[in-house]
Amino acid sequence: MIVGFLAQVVDGALGMAYGTISNALLLSVGVPPAISSASVHFAEIFTTSISGFSHLKLGNVDKSLFKKLLIPGVIGGVLGAYILTNIDGDKIKPFIGIYLLIMGIRILYKVTTMHKHSEEKITRRRHYSILGLLGGFFDAIGGGGWGPIVTSTLVSDGKNPRKTIGSVNAAEFFVTISEVVAFFALLSQFNWSVIIGLIIGGSLAAPIAALITKKIPAKVLMISLGCIITFLSIRMIVF
Repeated sequence: MIVGFLAQVVDGALGMAYGTISNALLLSVGVPPAISSASVHFAEIFTTSISGFSHLKLGNVDKSLFKKLLIPGVIGGVLGAYILTNIDGDKIKPFIGIYLLIMGIRILYKVTTMHKHSEEKITRRRHYSILGLLGGFFDAIGGGGWGPIVTSTLVSDGKNPRKTIGSVNAAEFFVTISEVVAFFALLSQFNWSVIIGLIIGGSLAAPIAALITKKIPAKVLMISLGCIITFLSIRMIVF
């Protein structure tokens, strides 16, 4: 419950890391990657629904961005779940870590080079379908990654941090459901005691995290995002 609460505070406020933190705990006690990812995503159905609804009510969701990420994210999630049940997901993690490290450094650099029209210029170049597909894929593979990949890329591009975090969190609910359905079709074992603890802790934290996103200035959110992504990526590469 404590892990679920802390993980959801970070995830809901910064748009990432619930799966990464929870999955790291399960892997550290010997849970196989496929079962760990499936268990975390099952718990996330409840936390992402509350988080997404909270962001929507607080005005943190860009509906256009939400729609662009939704379908590709679902497709990527199902594909990732299928592959994870057939290969060792740990072999892919270092490559995800390298990508995230680059994104983390890019966000921190972006804080010092933000200008008024950066969002409009870069938005025209971003292929949301590819980003959503990759985000969903690596989310299923690594037990977490939708937020770090999608949020970090969009924020580093100059998108509004508050709207990006809210939109990515809202889309994550549907991506998570698609992954769980795929895991249910491919696996027969779940860690129910861990799932229940994650659900309770994460559900309590979700509304608090959405409020944090509403109140924190954009620049502070960007710095926080850059730091946490850099830390998680180094951890993923080293360990």
